[in-house]
Amino acid sequence: MNNENAIVALNALITINNDRIIGYKTASDSTDELDLKSLFSKLILTSEKCKQQLVLEVQVLGGKTVDETKVTGKFFRVWMDVKATLSGKDRKAILNSCDYGEDNAKATYDQAILHEFEHLSAKQKTMVLAQKSLLKVDHELVKSLRSALVNL
Repeated sequence: MNNENAIVALNALITINNDRIIGYKTASDSTDELDLKSLFSKLILTSEKCKQQLVLEVQVLGGKTVDETKVTGKFFRVWMDVKATLSGKDRKAILNSCDYGEDNAKATYDQAILHEFEHLSAKQKTMVLAQKSLLKVDHELVKSLRSALVNL
């Protein structure tokens, strides 16, 4: 296990959880729909829990944790679009943007598992897989709300 590579991998996961926290706070602050506010609060809690675990692991490895988001690329632009979209309170657009954000979170975890797993300890691998499962449940919640709109 290479601590430096493990720290980089864990920090990438911290970053995507930071993105989720900021994105869902923005979404929650910009909607009046109680069911969405409740959902966004749950999704924020998931990422806060994941982030806390990841930060602890980086510290155990003697690394410095990141406290940033992906300020470049599509993911950040989508979250900024969420803010603009929410001013119109378009439920479908909100959920579409959230689904896109969840796809990016999943992709980040998949990349860590595919390309960085060899650098992680058994404990860290178990943690990352458990977090991926939590995010999958969250994603399913977003998708089910989105699907309900299609079925109306």
